[in-house]
This record gives sequence, structure tokens and C-alpha cells, in this order.
Amino acid sequence: MKLNIKFILLIVCLIAVTFLGVTIYTKREPVKAAASEQNQLQLFKKVLNIVQQSYVDKVDEKTLILGAINGMLTSLDPHNAFLTPEPYNEMKTELSGSFGGIGTEIGIRNDRLIVISPIEDTPAFKAGIKPNDFIWKIDDTLTNGLPINKAVNLMRGPKGTKVTLHIIREGYKNPLVFIIVRDIIKTKSVRSGVIEPGYGYIRISQFQETTGEDFNNALRKLHSETPDGIKGLVIDLRFNPGGLVDSAVAVANNFIGKNKENGTIVTLRGRLPGQEFNYYARVGGKEPDYPIVVLINGGSASASEILAGALQDNNKAVIMGTQSFGKGSVQSIIPLRYGYALKLTTALYYTPRGRSIQAEGITPDIIVSQSEAPKNTGSNDSKNDELGFREKDLTNHFKNDTDKSQDNKPVVQIKNDRPVMDDYQLFRAIEMLKELTLISADNSKK
Repeated sequence: MKLNIKFILLIVCLIAVTFLGVTIYTKREPVKAAASEQNQLQLFKKVLNIVQQSYVDKVDEKTLILGAINGMLTSLDPHNAFLTPEPYNEMKTELSGSFGGIGTEIGIRNDRLIVISPIEDTPAFKAGIKPNDFIWKIDDTLTNGLPINKAVNLMRGPKGTKVTLHIIREGYKNPLVFIIVRDIIKTKSVRSGVIEPGYGYIRISQFQETTGEDFNNALRKLHSETPDGIKGLVIDLRFNPGGLVDSAVAVANNFIGKNKENGTIVTLRGRLPGQEFNYYARVGGKEPDYPIVVLINGGSASASEILAGALQDNNKAVIMGTQSFGKGSVQSIIPLRYGYALKLTTALYYTPRGRSIQAEGITPDIIVSQSEAPKNTGSNDSKNDELGFREKDLTNHFKNDTDKSQDNKPVVQIKNDRPVMDDYQLFRAIEMLKELTLISADNSKK
């Protein structure tokens, strides 16, 4: 009887050891609370070795290393990325003004793939993709938790091939399905024209390498089309996701003069003292002092906010529309070996008056919502624009640490109660220019 009891106890102990195997295994390598950097590196190597030896499927070291790098970067803030050769080359091509795909700016919110803005005149734009659309599936791939680089790769492809986007949109019970034919996207970042005699319009859809030069050409064209002089100008930055800081500075340089009071366009500040760089306006010919209205909304981000903030702080334009996106961080592209690159947040930018709009956005001088979505512009209705996500909604976004008291400026609220024309915000901008022209004329007579 005693033998049987001992045997039973032995079996119980073996079972307990079996179920506690993971706990016993992990306790072989106790981690010190105050581990040094060297110990952390040793810990990483140990984990890498364990995964290679014990993971249920065989996985190569390259896959594990790249995964670790991506995990490290995404844990910092949502705008960092490790670029393999293919997306790195695509990014360079995109900023040059030509790339392959469907034409959308996308972001991650709560592990959801969200459309920030479709690029004008691209397949996605023409198909009806809108800002704030949640891309639930790309073809047969669910996007929940999908890294943004992989999502981009799934949407990119040769010209003429198709990709199916399954979209969840506010106000619709069932997902919307868009079958989009890929194309070579040649984006034209600047469009211009005379809206009414004497009143010009320039739209910047994205800040690319040639945007500064294209904007200057647009100004020259407007001057040639207004022989009596430009009475007023609308600069449309709605749904402009940003791009190159240098291009935004080049546009601002047309209106801001270099002197003590209004020479600064934007300031970039890094982590350490002394890591500060100021962009100043160049000396030279400037545009005459005609009234300017800049249109912004929730899709206006990054470099477009730099331009809007520079013109606002230098009292060169009236900002009109709705609150901008609020991306006040600067990413540097650092080339690595073998065609790789690192997109890393290296600074925050500040407007000439020292405002950081990170997670806050640019507040318009005059708030005007869009009563009716313009036809074929990709803009959303006023409700969705006001409820749309901003930088502050992105996972791990930087907090704004500047004094908000400097932003407490009076704001004029215009009640938007009737659809006057297809683009109500543009209509109000033109009306504002006319009012400013009359005020300027009256002052000149005094």
C-alpha cells in the first residue's frame, strides 16, 4: 500500500513539472531590475537564440532582426519606419512626383488602417475613396494590426492590375467594396486659375521636389492673366498631407520678407540643446501686399501646416476652414547599407511665434465648415470633417508641451446654414478677399 502511494505521488509530481515547464524554463535566466545596456543586448541575443531554436516553425535570422527593428521604431511614435529597398525607392519616386499605385495617403489609428486623404486625380480619388475611410481589407488580407509598409505594398502594383479595397465608412451599415485599377501616378502638386476677374486660386495637393518652382510659375501665370494686378489670392491646402519641408519654405518665401520682425518661416528643434535650425525668408523680390486667404481642414498636415502657420504668424494671410491635422514632427530619411533607409522623427517644428502645433493643429482665424462636399474633390461633408481623426488620435503620438496661452486668439465663427455653391469654403474665401480689398481701398483713400 505504501509503494502505491509513493508511485501515485511520483506521477503527480511529474504532471506538475510538465505543466510548469514554461515557468521553470524561464526562471533559469533571472533578469536584473537594473540591467545595463550590455545586459539588454545580451537579453536580446538570448531571446533571438531561443526563438530560433524553439519556435514551432523555422524562421530565419533576417526576418527576426527586421521584425525587431520595426517593433522598436513603431513603439516610439507612429511616423517612424524601417524602409526596405522597395518602399524606400517608392518613397523617393513619390516625392519626385511620380509613383505606381492607387494614390492614397494612409495612417494607423488604434491598429486600424485609415485613409488620411486620396491624392487628386488618382484611381483612388476617382473611385470615391474618402478621408477617414477605414480600410478593412485589401484584397483578401485583413488590415487589423497590419504594418503600414505591408499595407502600402499590397496596394502598390503594376499599371493595369486591380486591387480590391473593403471600406468601412461612417454612416454605412455594410462595408463598401472598391475595385480599383492601378496606374502610374503622376501627381501635379500645383493647380491654378483665375476664379473671378482679379482673384486668383492656387491649390497645392502635396509638397514635392518641384512644388516651389511650380508655385512660382503659377504666380507668374496669374499675373499675366490679371493685367490690372492681382486683387486677392486663395491658397488651397485642404487635404494636403504634407511632404518636403523645403518646398513649403519655398512657397512661403514668396510672401515673407527677411527682417527682424517677419523673416522666420519655421524653426526645427531636436532633442538636445543647440539642435535648432531656423528657416528664414530669402532676400529678393516678393509678391505685392494683396489679400490672401489660406484654406485648411482636417486633412491638412505637416508641411501644409508649416506654410499656413508661417503666413498666419507673419500676418500675411487669413487662415480659413477647420482645424488642421496637427502633425508637428519632422522625419529625417537616413540612408543605410544595401538599399535600406530609416525614417526617424528627429525634430519638432515651431511656427515663427514659437507655437508647436503637434497634436493641436492650426486654428483658423475664421472657422468655416463645408456644408456640401465639393463634387469630385474627395472632400468629406462637414460632419465627418469635424469628427475626423487627427494626429492626437494616432497611437504613440507626441504630446504638445508648449504653452497653450499663446494660442488663445479670438476666433470668428461663421454659421454655415446654406449651400451657396458646390464648394462653400471656397465661396467664403472669395467673399473674404473682396471684403479685404474694399477695406484696403478705403484705408488708402484716408
